[in-house]
Amino acid sequence: MSSLPVPSDLSIGQMAARAGVPVSTLHFYEAEGLIRSWRNPANHRRYDRRELRRVAIIKVAQAVGVSLSEIREVLDRLPRDRAVSARDWAEAAAPWRAMLDERIALMMRLRDQMGHCIGCGCLSLDSCPLYNAQDRLGRSGPGPRRWTGTAGERA
Repeated sequence: MSSLPVPSDLSIGQMAARAGVPVSTLHFYEAEGLIRSWRNPANHRRYDRRELRRVAIIKVAQAVGVSLSEIREVLDRLPRDRAVSARDWAEAAAPWRAMLDERIALMMRLRDQMGHCIGCGCLSLDSCPLYNAQDRLGRSGPGPRRWTGTAGERA
């Protein structure tokens, strides 16, 4: 039994199904310059299968709070005229390393410290990791300084 060759490109419906996004999302990503397509002689939109990786990166990055402009900056570093190598991906994503490390640390702080607040009623201020006597952290700026502030504020 011989196997049929797999087409190298995808229709918009195939691309949407394979990527797990609605067709409208593909249109949006394309309008934003994040992915590319072309038109065949019948004027049907077609996608190179390699665009699936781009959509996967976009979806995961958005899920962890990376903005579309930050995603575009990384995707713009990738070659369009050839297959993207592992080295290309590593170099393009290098600027995200510190940002993602900080987000991971923030999520871990939230996970580890939020349990202290649930049902606490602030009856144990001497042991509360979020206690902010005389609102001294307010001088540093707005927001949850114990979670998002400088290392000294998080101590």
